[in-house]
Amino acid sequence: MIRLSVNIDHVATIRQARRAAEPDPVQAAVLAELGGADGIAVHLRGDRRHVQDRDVEVLRRIVRTRFNLRMSANQEMVRVALTLNPDQVTLVPERAEEVSTEGGVDAVLNSVQLRSSVKTLQEAGVGVSLFVDPELEQVKEAHKLGVGVVELNTASWVDCADERAREGILRHLTDAARLGRKLGLRIHAGHGLTYLNVAPVAAISEISELGIGHSIVARALLVGMERAVRDMTESLRAARSGRV
Repeated sequence: MIRLSVNIDHVATIRQARRAAEPDPVQAAVLAELGGADGIAVHLRGDRRHVQDRDVEVLRRIVRTRFNLRMSANQEMVRVALTLNPDQVTLVPERAEEVSTEGGVDAVLNSVQLRSSVKTLQEAGVGVSLFVDPELEQVKEAHKLGVGVVELNTASWVDCADERAREGILRHLTDAARLGRKLGLRIHAGHGLTYLNVAPVAAISEISELGIGHSIVARALLVGMERAVRDMTESLRAARSGRV
């Protein structure tokens, strides 16, 4: 069985476009769980461009599945995480000028800073995941850092237009997932996955959870959050059972 973590950042993006009170990410989270989501994720950015501090505070109390706080590995965000005590923190890179997260954390280059953040969070009882590109060296370094989970960045596979090259990237994803499992890590994946492209990634048996946000929120605008989540969970079940 493969789990679905629903990222509701873009509900907050719509709200912040008018600095209004709605749509409320908390309400979206409740509906996503009713639709079958196995977890709720949000990215609290340093610039607070979408998700706000109040959102994560209320979500921590309301979410009944698993609450995953995505954040940069800096001191400010670590303090926030220690206060909130989410079920999981996923450390991601962050640049002020990016529209969305553009790549994985370079665990090799940033191992010293990451090790300190990982240790602080884990000592407080917070589970830690690293969002990394599907490269074997990144997975090995994540293991050395002592995290329990790696989330493989699927953006390169999603964005590639050349079919032969996409097959190669999918093999890299599979190899990275297999190595991670061999090392004892739980393997998650996500970034840019949609109802149309999710099946090949969901079919990788070593992956236990997919994180999907924009595509679900986009469909929810037309059919409602509960149905949008149910549709995605059915897509994942079909892919994992070989029905697609």
